[in-house]
Amino acid sequence: MIAFVFPGQGAQYVGMGVALAEASATARRVFDQASAAIDLDVLALCRDGPEERLRETEFTQPAILTCSWAVASVLVEAGLRPSAAAGLSLGEYTALVAAGALEFTDAVRVVRLRGRFMQEAAGGGAAMAAVMGLAADRVAEVCRGVRGFVEAVNFNAPGQVVIAGDEPAVADAAARLREAGARRVVPLAVSAPFHTSRMQPAAARLAPVLEAVAVRPARIPVVANVSARPVREPVEIRAALVAQVAAPVRWEETVRVLAAMGVRGMVEAGPGTTLAGLVRRTAPDVTVLSAGDPVGVDAVLAALGQDRARAGAGG
Repeated sequence: MIAFVFPGQGAQYVGMGVALAEASATARRVFDQASAAIDLDVLALCRDGPEERLRETEFTQPAILTCSWAVASVLVEAGLRPSAAAGLSLGEYTALVAAGALEFTDAVRVVRLRGRFMQEAAGGGAAMAAVMGLAADRVAEVCRGVRGFVEAVNFNAPGQVVIAGDEPAVADAAARLREAGARRVVPLAVSAPFHTSRMQPAAARLAPVLEAVAVRPARIPVVANVSARPVREPVEIRAALVAQVAAPVRWEETVRVLAAMGVRGMVEAGPGTTLAGLVRRTAPDVTVLSAGDPVGVDAVLAALGQDRARAGAGG
């Protein structure tokens, strides 16, 4: 049983998806569809950046979604069809596209607005940091003892938790976490406290946007960030997407649930290889492969016995 997993914000880099769009007519069509949907040349954004623009949440989110769905589309056309899916934060939208619950063009429009709403809710002076080598409950406990706004927001893998909040509170929490035994605390290159309670205004603005979008029953189970449980019906899909904006990402639990469902192989479709590392730390018995460019796509298809000649490459 194979699952597709999709990256979230932070995986972006200048040049992502470009080689695949040049090698595959299928991937290029995905980029063209995204560009038409939001009146923005998404391929040019990915190819040329600049990095500062690509890091702006309003542009980051549709760009990563497009790259990820381009990879997945090539894999699916080659005959690789997942039995389940999940995505880290933003990546949950790509998972729902892969499951047939959302149209890709609708998803691109929604995530551009989602990114805008999240950035506007953030205000200024926010920070996020990854905490390595400390148990999740201890990280959360330390954050609760800090004066100021800081919360544990991403439970990514055993010994890896992300915290977010106001810069002074995050810095204070980082110092206390090191004293508590954290191996490392690494600042992240973001400027908003994603998945904290401060994102509630963004969630409220997103709700009517999602109500106006067609959502179909998912053909395959998608494990939701907010609950770490499979969702398939439109009402629960919408609720999960609204809730996840201002709620912690339960990625470690998500991976464990996929494994408990019988998933023995996962394909990380999209830019970067972060999810593959998290999966290996959480479920070492699960085989995980990453595909973000033609070389990665070929490697995945070869490993899983598919023929890329059917994937629209070279056109």
